[in-house]
Amino acid sequence: MTELGVYIHIPFCIRKCRYCDFLSFPFHKLTGQEEKLEAYVNALCEEIRCFFQKDTIEDASSQTLQLQGLQLTKPQLYKNQKYQVTSIYLGGGTPSILPPALTEKILSAIYRYADVARDAEITTEANPGTLTKEKLLSYQKSGMNRLSLGLQSTVEKELAYLGRIHSYEDFLKSYDMAVQTGFNNINIDLMSGIPYQTMASWELSLNRVLKLQPAHISAYSLIIEEGTPFYEDGNLSSLIPDEDTERRMYELTEQMLCQEGYHRYEVSNYSKPGKECRHNLLYWDRKDYIGFGLNSASCLNEVRFTNTKNLEAYLKNPWTELSDREGREVLSHREQMEEAMILGLRKIEGISSREFQCRYGQKMEDIFQNVITRYEKEGLLQWKEDRLSFTKRGLDVSNMVLCEFLS
Repeated sequence: MTELGVYIHIPFCIRKCRYCDFLSFPFHKLTGQEEKLEAYVNALCEEIRCFFQKDTIEDASSQTLQLQGLQLTKPQLYKNQKYQVTSIYLGGGTPSILPPALTEKILSAIYRYADVARDAEITTEANPGTLTKEKLLSYQKSGMNRLSLGLQSTVEKELAYLGRIHSYEDFLKSYDMAVQTGFNNINIDLMSGIPYQTMASWELSLNRVLKLQPAHISAYSLIIEEGTPFYEDGNLSSLIPDEDTERRMYELTEQMLCQEGYHRYEVSNYSKPGKECRHNLLYWDRKDYIGFGLNSASCLNEVRFTNTKNLEAYLKNPWTELSDREGREVLSHREQMEEAMILGLRKIEGISSREFQCRYGQKMEDIFQNVITRYEKEGLLQWKEDRLSFTKRGLDVSNMVLCEFLS
């Protein structure tokens, strides 16, 4: 069976953050809010059913009518035998905006129609200010075992300019509530290079988070995306830290987190031993993943495609044949190898030459000899046994180097 990651997109939030370019809608602007949420979840469940049952329906002609009518006494007997789901990730938007019953309904659909591994990692993103004890208990009941909390900063002025709906105190209440209800695998998102941030305020945020000792910390730099309010903000350049300060923030992050026992396993991600995000590693290792919901992305058997961005169209017809999806792209063998280098080198341990050759039938040191040799001589890439990875200096300019692997 092929390992599969499942991503569920919940495109609703209380208020859209000023830096966010993900497809999402402020909840209060929806017509018939509660009904729209329920309709969206029903559409998600139908899409999930269609994907995991489609191949079985086509291959088992004697069972076609029975399956299409869902008259199944033991639906697990008819699950798609191609895939085993090893990770489920609810992202957004704000998944924690959903009432508990609707979150349970989504996961129940996956459990019913898919073969979910017993030790699957099941994560939901959550924003402080939207969590309740009832929701957290429901998550536990539904099999969730990982929580990702979007903090971004512990400084109120910085949070306000980002457009976050919560305060630092709100976050602390949510974190404590999650721990009290049994979550021991919690990620905290932090963002550097944001408006009004200084070295002192960034160090303060790092210290405050480290006192909590979460299992995982994602520490990203602000990226200003076209189409966001930040992109149109004429004052932004005078409010964000300069390049030298951002570099020192980057270095301070690694220094402080590693001193506290965190393992840096990817450019922007740190974890306690054994608490790496398995869902993200699945992306970086180029394994198959399927996205359900509005504008979600998928990559199966080297074919990449996305769902529609049109909410009304999705609610009306949540299932579209995979061959008819938007942006459908069949990756060439060369493109697959290039992508393997670009994604794999984001991991601190880098890429195994042996594993690369087993998967693609060619040695990466032959395919990318010029790039590897050049940056090895410059001290930006290194070999450790059969693994190619960035040096510490190479990580600082990784984006520049990664671009060189593209044809």
